[in-house]
Amino acid sequence: MRHFPAEFADLLTRRGAALLAGRHPAAGALADPRCRFLALGGLVDARQATAAAGLLDRLLLPHLRPMVQPIPPETIWEETRNYAERLPKTMRQWTAHLDNPRSAGFRAATEAGLIAMLRSDSYRTFAAALAGARLKRKYGLQALAYGAGDYAGPHTDHHPEEPEAVRGYFDMHVSCAGPGLRDQYLVYAKAGHLTEMTDVAKSGMVTAYRLPLWHYTTPLRARPDHEGTVRRWILLGTFLYSDPADGQGRRPAAAQGAR
Repeated sequence: MRHFPAEFADLLTRRGAALLAGRHPAAGALADPRCRFLALGGLVDARQATAAAGLLDRLLLPHLRPMVQPIPPETIWEETRNYAERLPKTMRQWTAHLDNPRSAGFRAATEAGLIAMLRSDSYRTFAAALAGARLKRKYGLQALAYGAGDYAGPHTDHHPEEPEAVRGYFDMHVSCAGPGLRDQYLVYAKAGHLTEMTDVAKSGMVTAYRLPLWHYTTPLRARPDHEGTVRRWILLGTFLYSDPADGQGRRPAAAQGAR
């Protein structure tokens, strides 16, 4: 792959096209208050997603910045009561925010056609089909890269200080994985316990979240002799609901018909 297609729809399989049209069983699933996370394979063409990982390695990798937040030592040594520990969000990964036209990452993503694809009508329509809700036209874009051992610790992605997001919002991730990837898991909460786990180390996998949600991403594990080169890219879109009540699980009439 030398360039991303102009429309996200051009990366989709037949099942992905069915979801885009609202005819897939997962259409509108995240409008159900009992469903907060989906991991779906077979919607984005795996070969094209793997080729996209190579393109991102060539053009965007030099413009990533590290996001590294280790466990603060004071969470142990300044604790004064047994079992009173509080773990802040910890992580090790690489990122490029794709909303700033003046940044080198944005320019590289534009050159690759990534910005145009992620701003295409089919991308936003695909996200809305999963969310089962009306989404605001303005949304955030980010690229993340995990290498060997990279992870994201338990967190909720709750933003109570931001009025538009305090009642909830919607995230969609598209995974583009290069060679040498062994596994990486997404663990998330159900009924108050971190009991649910799915392998997200598959190129072309789509994961979607109705946030906030307790979850974490396990350290990426590489196959032998690939520790220094393995990489899993995530193309991330963050969407606000047009009606904030949708973030609380109110199910729109349109989503009922889509399921």
